[in-house]
Amino acid sequence: MSQRAYTNEDGTVRAEVLAEQEATLAASARAHGVDEHYLESLLATVQEDGYVILPNLISKETIDTIRSEAEPFLQYDGRTEFEGYRTRRIYSVIEKTLSCNPIIDHPLVMALLDRLFMANYLLSQLQVIRVMPGEIRQPLHHDDGFYPIPRPRKPIGAALIWALDDFTADNGATLVYPKSHLWGDVPSGEIDVDQMVPAVMPAGSAVFFLGTLWHGAGANQTQRPRLAATTQYCEPWARQQENYCLAISRERARQCSDKIQSLLGYSMLFPFIGFVDGRDPMRLLRE
Repeated sequence: MSQRAYTNEDGTVRAEVLAEQEATLAASARAHGVDEHYLESLLATVQEDGYVILPNLISKETIDTIRSEAEPFLQYDGRTEFEGYRTRRIYSVIEKTLSCNPIIDHPLVMALLDRLFMANYLLSQLQVIRVMPGEIRQPLHHDDGFYPIPRPRKPIGAALIWALDDFTADNGATLVYPKSHLWGDVPSGEIDVDQMVPAVMPAGSAVFFLGTLWHGAGANQTQRPRLAATTQYCEPWARQQENYCLAISRERARQCSDKIQSLLGYSMLFPFIGFVDGRDPMRLLRE
């Protein structure tokens, strides 16, 4: 179809095209059981500030299950300054526990991502993280900074940090720099940390931010560890940080929801990206 079919003579989008887009977006919100107006307000905040705090998304029971099942794997401190020498992380989480699955495909998160990315976007990374007392501030970064595409640009990914303990300024709540998602290429050493805002929130909440937003874990100045999880997502044409085809067995993937299977990579960006032997990779879990 020609461009003229989508636009008016003056270059504005035709009313019927806008109506069709709005209907599609409304249907997505309904499919996830999310109020369309609430979703719009969240998206407006994300586009304006680069992040938004989502309060009370998961129950205490879900938190307790994650805490209990993650405990045996949170035994070793990080190996680099970025990981944190007093921070413990679980990688290949799904292979070790399915307790984090409710946060991976949470309906509100899926509704937000549906609005930001192409269909069949992917889970790029999942971690459970325990920040121990005495940990220093994490180096500042933006999560899709490893994609070698100059800024300013649209985000290639988005992420959530889930508070499994209360996040406070003292225990190292994630620091975010509002509106930094709009910046061009800036060396991290030139960023004024004093202008960053701690994502203070109660356990069960999450901070959602674009992959272009500068942020970093704060210093834990308390005597208690802080437990968190992170779910990170990317466009379906971008390579995931974790190689889930190798990290997660097919047997384990079969125990996940259809949506999580798609997020792991058992999906395609039609017609050619992601196929196996010329066919949809989902068949590998069905055979």
